[in-house]
Amino acid sequence: MSASGGTKAIVAALGANLAIAAAKFVAFLFSGSSSMLAESVHSLADSGNQGLLLVGGKKAQREATPQHPFGYGRERYIYAFLVSIVLFSVGGMFAVYEGYEKIKSPHEIEAWYWPLGVLVFAIIAEGYSFRTAIKESNETRGALSWSQFVRRAKAPELPVVLLEDFGALIGLVLALGGVGLALATGDGVWDGIGTLCIGVLLILIALILAVETKSLLLGEAAGIEEVQKIRTAIVDGDTVTSVIHMRTLHLGPEELLVAAKIAVQHDDTAAEVARAINEAEARIREAVPIARVIYLEPDIYSAAEAAAGPDPAATPGGTGH
Repeated sequence: MSASGGTKAIVAALGANLAIAAAKFVAFLFSGSSSMLAESVHSLADSGNQGLLLVGGKKAQREATPQHPFGYGRERYIYAFLVSIVLFSVGGMFAVYEGYEKIKSPHEIEAWYWPLGVLVFAIIAEGYSFRTAIKESNETRGALSWSQFVRRAKAPELPVVLLEDFGALIGLVLALGGVGLALATGDGVWDGIGTLCIGVLLILIALILAVETKSLLLGEAAGIEEVQKIRTAIVDGDTVTSVIHMRTLHLGPEELLVAAKIAVQHDDTAAEVARAINEAEARIREAVPIARVIYLEPDIYSAAEAAAGPDPAATPGGTGH
């Protein structure tokens, strides 16, 4: 996995979640708090999620084969999608069930100092993990807002870790509120309500992750800036006069397929066209290094045929790409 894949953020989150899961489970054993049990399962699920992201990054590095000629870059999308399923099924649904049971049959929290102490420790540890994810994301986020970054990022790892850590911090606050109210009022129902809120939060985050990762799995085009750079790089103003139409597709976070029909002069020789295509491919790779697979088809451009075609917006000067 490349540095842009956020390996440092994943490892930081994995270490924090393993330590937090163990501490929360110990707190549950001593206090009987359902919020602590839900949070320990949450942290354990998060640890498994980070493990899945690391496995996906490793598998994505395999070389292309005859059966998979475009490589295994989308392994990272597949494992990120599995993360959303794990977060939903293991974390969210368990917390909802546990919260319901605790509300139906509440009991007083024992050894109150265990859950409170562990929650404070967990907030500090998750805060460190979240800070690392923010720092890693800022290196690639540019001028995008955080919501735009989550929606547009082609590498799934950092958005996944960001949402997990953000959800974990909110979940810890909910758990702290549930435990605190249960202790203050002597009514264990509040502990169950806090647990239920944690479950709903995890399900919402899982659904967001599933929707965003599904889009990546289906195949997304390059960003607007990359598309413009590629179109500019193709045209040399001599042999290649324009781009008739072009399509791009992410084979993985750092692998881009470019397919374009380019306009050449009607009296160019085959040797001249071949040379122009090779030069255009070199310019594309220089402008957008992740453009790994490039197919350029030469054609004689006809403005009349393009205007009468099914997709006029895909002609030079149009908005299609």
